[in-house]
Amino acid sequence: MPRRDRRATDGRERRVTAARILNVVPTLMCGGTEHQFMTLSRRLDPARFTLEFACLRRWGPFVQELADRQIPLSEYRVATFRSVQAIAQQARLMRHIARRRIQIVHAYNFYGNVFAVPPARLVAPVVIASIRDCAPYLTAMQKRVQRYACQWADCVLVNAEAVRDWLIADGYDGSKIVVIGNGVDLTRFTGAPDPDGIRRALGLPRGTPLVVVVSRIARLKGLEPLLEAAAILKASHPDARFLIAGETAPNETAYLEALKCLAGEYGVTDRVIFAGFRADIPGLLAGADLSVMPSLNEALSNVLLESMAAGAPTVATRVGGTPEALADGVSGLLVASGDSRALAEAIARLLDDQRLARRLGRAARQVIEDRFSVDRMVRSTEQLYLELLARKRGALPVSA
Repeated sequence: MPRRDRRATDGRERRVTAARILNVVPTLMCGGTEHQFMTLSRRLDPARFTLEFACLRRWGPFVQELADRQIPLSEYRVATFRSVQAIAQQARLMRHIARRRIQIVHAYNFYGNVFAVPPARLVAPVVIASIRDCAPYLTAMQKRVQRYACQWADCVLVNAEAVRDWLIADGYDGSKIVVIGNGVDLTRFTGAPDPDGIRRALGLPRGTPLVVVVSRIARLKGLEPLLEAAAILKASHPDARFLIAGETAPNETAYLEALKCLAGEYGVTDRVIFAGFRADIPGLLAGADLSVMPSLNEALSNVLLESMAAGAPTVATRVGGTPEALADGVSGLLVASGDSRALAEAIARLLDDQRLARRLGRAARQVIEDRFSVDRMVRSTEQLYLELLARKRGALPVSA
């Protein structure tokens, strides 16, 4: 049953029922969206909200975290939405929502939205869809399907004005769209940098110029232009090394091998380190010479914000909501997406001008402190939940 607490109101005690939330997500891999909903899950007020998860594939390291925290996780395996199996799984989801008395269903990304929003509408008081990028990887048909599914949501939550603008242009109801930017837990970025220790652990000589890219190994992350930029810089910066830190989903292992082959074709195999999943991202960013976000598509990248929080001089592509956080020449450098030569030039500029690099890194950290704290993100999301519940139930749960 939902947890209850007691709050004093006009000298009397009232019983307050914590609202039960079901997050519906495609997987529990370590991508940007996953980091945001897991961060939110750790910080929601337990007196007001209890949490469950549902996923379409029980993949990723966050599965274990949910188990450790004793948060229920259900799996709904669907091979294709155009199947009897999909309908059966949606019916199963509806039964779960009704049986568990779920009050808020919060779905994430295309697969979560299409799977969960329409059936949830039939049984849950509040239904939220989250769209966190401009979805160039979706077909025209998939975009239409998601738009249809999201019309049944009470709210479409996005993380950047750029996504909001794109959705309105694509036919979404702008009155339903709410923008809450990503949040960064600044307490993770307070340790002293240890550049020598980072290089020693990587088997690199002290003082080696180190360029870090934190990214899932996935298409549209711009890793091909990054490898080409590394090749361009071979002559002018022969000692520079490029570290790509990020895990590979089970269905992307062939792509990782293709990237390694491409590095060989460019002659940079000895200059590029595919480090896989790393648990020490804050220290890695703080100890690097610079961070690069070469993505071809983003809304508001967690990697970008974390790089800025670490005070790492940052080069990023001018995509989606990136310019909403990083101002070119003020808190970092922006380049056109897919332009490997411009990327190489920006990297070289920061490697060669450490005074500029330090200034940009300090300014970037200040931006995060002022505008992108995790506390702001959590407070805004909690308030959205309460307002949507109030709209449906006629009264807010007791506020602190």
